[in-house]
Amino acid sequence: MRQPLAFLAICLLPSVAFAGPDNFKTGPVFEAFGPVATVAGAQPLSASSEFKISFDAAKASESEALNRTLKSAARFINMHAAAGVDPDNIDVAVVVHGGAAFDLLTAEPFAARRDGAANPNAALINALTDHGVRIILCGQTAAYRDIRADDLLPGVEMALSAMTAHAQLQQAGYTLNPF
Repeated sequence: MRQPLAFLAICLLPSVAFAGPDNFKTGPVFEAFGPVATVAGAQPLSASSEFKISFDAAKASESEALNRTLKSAARFINMHAAAGVDPDNIDVAVVVHGGAAFDLLTAEPFAARRDGAANPNAALINALTDHGVRIILCGQTAAYRDIRADDLLPGVEMALSAMTAHAQLQQAGYTLNPF
């Protein structure tokens, strides 16, 4: 008997009680990417907080969608900058392998592999690399998928392997973000 009452109470709560997509805003670092929400009551962060975070991207974006991990990198930076952390104290790297490698391609090689489509990730990758985010492609994936260095968008780096890139980032003090 209590379950229907709880359900009814939830349905009758004002809509402002729920945070939805409208509460997410881009910026302050990336105005076109990485929407985040302000979290009331969250543990405060010092402007001098420092982050060295790496992300792992293996899954390709679908159709005209942005790569989820690349979006997460922008969100991480926007979220912490919006919370008061100096953006210069936020170092981010994205290690890319598997099918996600195609998301790093310039227009012609991308179109050749995706039925003439334009790479929806190009502007995001440009914004990330302009901000100093390292985008690192696994060289083993590149060799397996016949991707040459000149097929890559500007600013994308090539490592011997994703495993090597992650090991080197860890040695440099980066922690792997599991999301």
